Amino acid sequence: MENSFLIHNISKLLLSSDSPVPFKKGRDQSFISELNNSWLLVENGIIKDFGTEETAPKYHGPVLDAEEGIVMPAFIDAHTHLVFADTREDEFIDRIRGLSYQEISARGGGILNSVKKIKNISEEELFERSWDRMMFAVSRGTGAFEMKSGYGLSSESELKILRVIKRLREESGLDIKSTFLGAHSFPLEFKENHQGYIQQIIHEMLPVIAEENLADYCDIFCEKGFYSPEETEQIIDASLQYKLKIRLHTNQFTHSGGIPLAIKYGAISVDHLEELNDDEISALTNSSVIPISLPTAAFYMNCPYTPARKMIESGLGLVIASDYNPGTSPNPDLNFAISLACIKMRMLPEEALNAVTINAAYALELNDVLGSIERGKKANLIVSRPGTNLNLIPYAMSYDWIQHVILGAISDEEY
Repeated sequence: MENSFLIHNISKLLLSSDSPVPFKKGRDQSFISELNNSWLLVENGIIKDFGTEETAPKYHGPVLDAEEGIVMPAFIDAHTHLVFADTREDEFIDRIRGLSYQEISARGGGILNSVKKIKNISEEELFERSWDRMMFAVSRGTGAFEMKSGYGLSSESELKILRVIKRLREESGLDIKSTFLGAHSFPLEFKENHQGYIQQIIHEMLPVIAEENLADYCDIFCEKGFYSPEETEQIIDASLQYKLKIRLHTNQFTHSGGIPLAIKYGAISVDHLEELNDDEISALTNSSVIPISLPTAAFYMNCPYTPARKMIESGLGLVIASDYNPGTSPNPDLNFAISLACIKMRMLPEEALNAVTINAAYALELNDVLGSIERGKKANLIVSRPGTNLNLIPYAMSYDWIQHVILGAISDEEY
């Protein structure tokens, strides 16, 4: 692998800038910079320089011909549950037969089904399966990830998942942010004793997570039938004592009270937001909390979609993520999420691309190193096939438009 190289013959270099690219919100979310007929120089895996073809340097190292394809930053997936033991296709059939997410969960399915599977798999096998899923996502253009626990719901199993995430980051060299989601559901044995499990989270899990540096964030599923606002706030208070920043699953099925809590405690993000009213949009607009929409989950569950058009027109910026998980979004391909964002949420292709690149970088606090093409940032890049344009990506849906995914280096076969 060569980590110093030149890419030339680029038809359009997207999201390039001579100065730091801000979080895109409101009308600005539809702006994508384009540098036509361009080149890009990478040195030791870092973007060194770029410009128009007539200014290209005489370069004696490896040269990749983009063949008049477009080059853009690699995607960043800001919400995944990638580390799970096995798939849940039986529940897919239950859903076809008319059972709701809540009904499946009440029967011991859903999250609790994945909990049983995690308990019975070795850490090594869990790592190997998760590695394969991660590398498939990479092949579809994703170069950085957020990964959550939440399929353990016990100290032993939650720590198992978080240790696998840590190992994925260390062995892959990818930028991976880890989120502790022990408050994803309640174990069956604590169904009538919520405080018993919450105390386990606070007094058993959080101290070890902090001691072993296993998580960057704490997430809570603040939703009717899961964690109430009062229970959510209790876990937020404890997590902040261990210097874990907050993310919240909220407003997936109801106006569940998570948004005021997220704003009160300065959460990094609120995720899902399929149910969102004007007051909640206004509150988010006047805060620093980043909204993350998960259109693949809404599609899969036949739920309403996040009202992206109204949010953007109100001045908000938006992130799109996969919500990759075995029950309600079993697809890590952000290309499909981009298509859904455009088709179902009426986002423009430019808005959707910003949502999975620079805005997603801000949502994971990686905006200094990823998310746009700037000198000094990591060379995480996608090179398209010849003839591709930005509008074609959401339009063609499953079209295989990616020629190369570059994560700081290119192989001998690529140049």
